[in-house]
Amino acid sequence: MLPLMNKNMSHLPVLPPAAQSAGWSVPFLALGFVFAGCASEPDSHVVSAPPPPPPNTRAVTTTTTTTSAPATVVVGNTAYVASAPVVSTTVITQAPPAMQEEVVLAQPSSQHVWLAGYWTWRNDRYEWMAGHWEMPPSSGSAWVAPRWERNGSNYRFYEGYWN
Repeated sequence: MLPLMNKNMSHLPVLPPAAQSAGWSVPFLALGFVFAGCASEPDSHVVSAPPPPPPNTRAVTTTTTTTSAPATVVVGNTAYVASAPVVSTTVITQAPPAMQEEVVLAQPSSQHVWLAGYWTWRNDRYEWMAGHWEMPPSSGSAWVAPRWERNGSNYRFYEGYWN
């Protein structure tokens, strides 16, 4: 009877004693050699590395808020204080996204003016401000839309206002 296991056949299964006594060793070993190539898998050479860190896309932001002193205007015997609007300027290094398309809703009245949507900078990211209808503060007022202007590698935001 052939030996069932030696140094070169350590990967083959050993037959149980009942199968050995029944004379199955040679056919079983032959099958073992046939299936040994099919059942074995190549050594794995996959090397896993952590993913690269995300790119540093944080934009540098500078916000400047300026106000001017209120002006006192005397009309006849009555004096009133007219306050100048607060002007806020935001400067960042990341270009604003493309404008979004908006559906202009029905005009509530003939006096209402459509103020188109725009991108603003909040919480260290761009946020879309949806367009809306608004009543002008007076009959001769005109809306000056907010805008982004490029200045070198920076982008400066100018708030919209009624003029």
